[in-house]
Amino acid sequence: MRVLVVYAHPLADSFAAALHETIVAALRRGGHEVDDCDLYAEGFDPVLTAAERRAYNTASPDLTGVEGHVARLKAADAIVVCFPTWWYGMPAILKGYFDRVWSNEVAFTLPEGGGAIRRALTNITRFWVVTSYGSPWWLMTLVLWHPVRAVLLGGLARLCGRGVKTRFLALSNIDGATPARCAAFLAKVDRAFTRF
Repeated sequence: MRVLVVYAHPLADSFAAALHETIVAALRRGGHEVDDCDLYAEGFDPVLTAAERRAYNTASPDLTGVEGHVARLKAADAIVVCFPTWWYGMPAILKGYFDRVWSNEVAFTLPEGGGAIRRALTNITRFWVVTSYGSPWWLMTLVLWHPVRAVLLGGLARLCGRGVKTRFLALSNIDGATPARCAAFLAKVDRAFTRF
């Protein structure tokens, strides 16, 4: 399976980097072809331009500057997103990736005359997310109802193939996590991706 791993964290010595390395290694051990997209390392520009926004909902979106990312997305059988949750959302660079790359005629199509958008990423059969929260689990789950999970799996995964398999792995309260708890979560991620 060709797996597009989209990773967003600027620090090579972060816990997110350890998660990213674990994911990529487990997928490769499993014989998957990994397209490792490190947004920071690749210098991805998350800013949606005026020209891109103007053409966004047209049949001819402006994909200038993101053609390579569009091709990678269309060539993938699965997508894995790895990032830290900051301020109850994804890092700006990752949000910009979705804004610029997952556009009309790429991730979805707009029906003429309006109405619900139609899925276009029918090539994607798995959509997995790995993240960490600074907040405790009860705040993210009981109070905020997992905002990042809702956007990614409740919204964007719906643009993928029918019956897309989703999984959401999150470590809460990362700021207070002991080394043992972090190691246990890394082991959980490794096991999950070994069975990917």
